[in-house]
This record gives sequence, structure tokens and C-alpha cells, in this order.
Amino acid sequence: MITAPERTADLYPTRGSTEVATPRQDPVVWSEPGTPGPIAATDLAGYERDGFLTVDQLITPDEVAVYQAELERLTSDPELRDDERSIVEPQSQKIRTVFEVHQLSEVFARLVRDPRLVGRARQILGSDVYVHQSRINVKPGFGATGFYWHSDFETWHAEDGLPHMRTVSVSIALTRNHDTNGGLMIMPGSHLTFLGCSGATPKDNYKKSLQMQDAGTPSDEALSDLAEEHSIKLFTGAPGSATWFDCNCMHGSGDNITPYPRSNVFIVFNSVGNAAVEPFAAPVRRPSFIGARDFTPVS
Repeated sequence: MITAPERTADLYPTRGSTEVATPRQDPVVWSEPGTPGPIAATDLAGYERDGFLTVDQLITPDEVAVYQAELERLTSDPELRDDERSIVEPQSQKIRTVFEVHQLSEVFARLVRDPRLVGRARQILGSDVYVHQSRINVKPGFGATGFYWHSDFETWHAEDGLPHMRTVSVSIALTRNHDTNGGLMIMPGSHLTFLGCSGATPKDNYKKSLQMQDAGTPSDEALSDLAEEHSIKLFTGAPGSATWFDCNCMHGSGDNITPYPRSNVFIVFNSVGNAAVEPFAAPVRRPSFIGARDFTPVS
């Protein structure tokens, strides 16, 4: 295990008395121009500009079936339901999220090590990477709630202690993403401005925020301004498609009131050069199953 470095300067103040917008202080693409990798130069330029890129088929239909079966096994396991890594839907009392799936399941552990994923993450971040967070998300039809607008980095900086924006997420669809079943929405270009939110972080905030976001939530006024400037992009696609997006993208998803379920596996790769320090705006760290403290590179 590689241990955490010393605390660094806070480039992105948040959780104070007022909202504060800070221009991005870090690169978006950290590798040198021309660095070989699976992402084409034009796609990498689009990622740098917009904060995201899509892959129509990152994994094959046969692989999708394997991951769907594993997702079903995990979410129907009564012992796992009582595990703190499982987050339960408040109304239906069904599992909506299971964290640290690459530690719980060898099936998902192999996915985390897959060169199709690790190669893209290394190319974007310009270094070896480790898994800051992994999870499966389940949005069954008829009432699964969404995830309100937020920047992941705001939380990971404030509560996990990530010092820099050197982190990338990939969401891999395990069901079809329609334009009606609560799909991912991103404001293109919003990754270039950090929105520091107002309000202190309560102790053990994660226990509430994983069911309903409160601390770290932007104001309606700020979201309106961002949407006016950047617009909103809704992602659709077949099972096996994927969206890669920067840690500071303003994003969210709506409720799913359709009959069509939406499930995905979500993996966060962080640079080994951006290892977490003590939280910048929280009294204590979140548990390691949400924000890893083992910075060993993915092999």
C-alpha cells in the first residue's frame, strides 16, 4: 500500500459562507501531445474542450451479459444488502448503489484492470492510475430517483482530499440508455470552472449525501448561469457504450419513471501523482470504500 502524501495548498476553496467560482488551475489532458494511446487525437481534443468523450461500444454484448449477471447477483445478495457499501433507495428500500465492486467481485476486478479502460485513463491523466472509487448503479423502472447536479471533484476535494483535477470517470452502460429513463446529463465546458459551494460539511455527511445530496449542492442561480453558458447534453446509447468525463464536469441525472431500467458500472481512475491528502473542507475523511486510501497503481 502507498500511503497519503502531506497536505498541499488548497487551490479550490469550497464549503464556505458563499459560493465561489474559481477558474480551473489544472490541465484537462495531462499527457504530452502525441503520446500514444487508444484515444484518437481528435477525440482527445474534444475531451479537453467539452470535458467528456463517448465510446459507442467499449465492451461487447457477450461481456455486457456477464456484467449484468454479476450486477444481479450482487444486488440480490441479502448479506450484501446489509453491508455499508450498499446504498438503499429511500422509498423502495431496494439497492440503488454498491460501492467498491472491484473488491467485492473478481468479475468487476478484471474490468478495472482491462487495458481498454486503463489505457484511456493513463492517456488522459498522463501517469499510472489507481481506482479512487468503483460502484454499480441500479435505476429500475417506475420511480428510481436521480442524482442532483454536482461536480464530483467538489466532493472528492472537500471530503476525500484530492488536491488536483487529475481524475477521470467512466460510466459503462449495462442497459440501454434512452432519452427518457434517467440518463446522464453533463454541461459541456463546465469542467473549466470550479464552483465552490456554500455551507459547512456535517460530520458523516456521506451517510445522507449518498441517498440525497445536500452539502456540495450548487444554487439554482449558479446552475442556471452554467446551463445558459454551456447548455446540457443528455447521453443515450446501447448496452456496452461508455461515457468518459472529467472530474469537474457539472452533471446529474433525472428520476426514472419509465418501465425501462437503467444500470451502469462506474469507475473512477485517479493519477498516482494526485493521491488523496486530508480533506480540504470536512471534519473527517469518508470511508475508504468511497474514497480509496490505497494508491497502488492498477496493473
